[in-house]
This record gives sequence, C-alpha cells and structure tokens, in this order.
Amino acid sequence: MATEIHESERGLFTLNGITGMLIATVLLLSILAGLTVWGLGVQNKSADQFYTITDIETLTTNSPANNGRVEVNGQVPADLK
Repeated sequence: MATEIHESERGLFTLNGITGMLIATVLLLSILAGLTVWGLGVQNKSADQFYTITDIETLTTNSPANNGRVEVNGQVPADLK
C-alpha cells in the first residue's frame, strides 16, 4: 500500500528535515562550546590555587589528624581547620 506524498506535505524544511538537523547541530555545538569554556575556567582557577602538604612524613591513612596539613596558597582552608 503505497501512499502518495504531495508537494505541500513533503516536509523538507520542517523540524524533521534539514531545519531540524541544523537546529540539533547548532544546539550540540553550543553545548560543546559552553562546556569547553566552563572546563577551561575551572582548569585556570585550579592552576592558580596550588596546594602543599606540610609535615608529609607523619601522614597516616584516613586520619582526621591530617586535616590541618594541607595548605592552599599558603593558608589552611577553613573547612580543614
């Protein structure tokens, strides 16, 4: 049972055709660009906030006593004091 498709029902430029493909492509590329910019920002922020571990010889595994030994930019973070 073949059905005829009329010229007005073809839908070449409907959201299921070329237009839909272009909208999806632009949407995916904009998401990619947004996530890339966000990732670069996080990477730059992390690179500026280096950390050091003090008194490394006395560290123990999973011990709360280790909390004060991490310094970010020369200061112990407030949540680790």
